[in-house]
Order: sequence, then C-alpha cells, then structure tokens
Amino acid sequence: MLRLITAAWVLVLNAFAFELPDRCTQCVVGIAKDWNSSEVRLELYQKSGSTWQKSGAAWNGRLGKNGLVWGLGLHPNPAGAKIKSEGDGRTPAGVFRIGGVWGSDASIRKDPKLPYRQVTPRDLWVEDPASDSYNRHLILPHDPATAWEKKQQMKQNDEAHKLKLFIAHNAPPKVVRGAGSSIFFHIWRGGGSIASAGCTTMEETKLRQLVAAIRPTAEPLYVILPSAEYQRYRSTWKLP
Repeated sequence: MLRLITAAWVLVLNAFAFELPDRCTQCVVGIAKDWNSSEVRLELYQKSGSTWQKSGAAWNGRLGKNGLVWGLGLHPNPAGAKIKSEGDGRTPAGVFRIGGVWGSDASIRKDPKLPYRQVTPRDLWVEDPASDSYNRHLILPHDPATAWEKKQQMKQNDEAHKLKLFIAHNAPPKVVRGAGSSIFFHIWRGGGSIASAGCTTMEETKLRQLVAAIRPTAEPLYVILPSAEYQRYRSTWKLP
C-alpha cells in the first residue's frame, strides 16, 4: 500500500515539476473559456530578467471546432488524460515550441534567423499516420504524381494557408503516429466566424505581426490552455 501511495505522489510531483525553460524569453499565451471552446484570447509576452511583460494588445483567435485536448509538447500531461488524435477537430493544449514559417509570398517581414519557405506544388506536409514521414515537411524532387502525394500536398491557392507559423505539437524527432499533425498558426476563415480543424487561427494582419515579432534566439513558446487549467498551472509552471 505504501508503495502505491508513494508511486501516486511521484506521478503528481512529476506533473507539477515542469516549468518554462529559463532560456525562453518570448511566449504567446492563448486562453480559452473551457475545453470545449473554439474561441481563444491571445497575447504576446516578453521576459525581462525574471519578469514577464505584455507586448501590445491582446487579440482574438479561433481553435478547433471541438475545442481543446491535451497535446504532445514540452509539458507533462495529467495521468490518464485524453490526448490529441488525428482528425478529432481539437486544438492541442499545453506548451509548445514555435518556429518555421511557410507561405505563398516570395518574402515576408520576419527575423533573419526565422526560417521561411515559399510553398510550391512539391511541398508536402504528411498527415498520413501510416507513413514514416508522419507530421513532417517533405519536398518532392518532382511534381506530385500519385494520389498519396497529392493528398499530402501543402495547401495551394488557399487564402487561409497563405501564411502559417508552425506549432511543434507531436513534432520531430519524437512523433507519435496518429497523435495529430500539421498544427499551425494560420489565417482564419470567414472573418473569424469559422472554427479550425485544430490549428490556432486569426486575422491576417495579426498573424503577420506575430510572425514579424517572433525571435528564434528568444526560444519562443506557445502556451495554450483553458482558463481554469492556466490558473492551476500558472505558478508552478512559471507561466506569464
């Protein structure tokens, strides 16, 4: 019995031992009303010394049509918690690295150290859990020819996907097949009237401002949680 109690306490302590890395000095915070909300309030924070400070005004975004679910990022997930799965229509919650931009423009306003790739018909983002390349960006040496290649092709001529910033949920090198793929910040649809399939979306102007603000040397993170969970973990995880 004592061993069981001790093991239980270890699990609890491990869940609360996590905190944002000291090297992270830039953080995007998204707070939703609850697990089933598809709306989010977003803010950008910069850290000076040990103090987090808001950078600019908050703005609105949309989440997955079915709300939130725990994702695979830097944070520990509660024991027995339901985890993001491919096609569940939910946005992964937790703490995630961000970086890497894809888009249709020849160039964009960004930090010189932030990678940007102009998407071509040969760019794939693999969402097939059966593939060894699941949740990875691939560049074909030829135009897509097979049905599989065409299905994995990154969005072409789609206004909502003409600019996208990667959110490292279930990201390489530790990718769990079927645990969700292709999670980005991108432009919302219908002026914000339409929820996403799992990404965090916002108006184009806000997204361009966010991309321009991201500094890879600040090791930026995205913290996305329902309000109650954000308050629960804020002190222990040292969130903004």
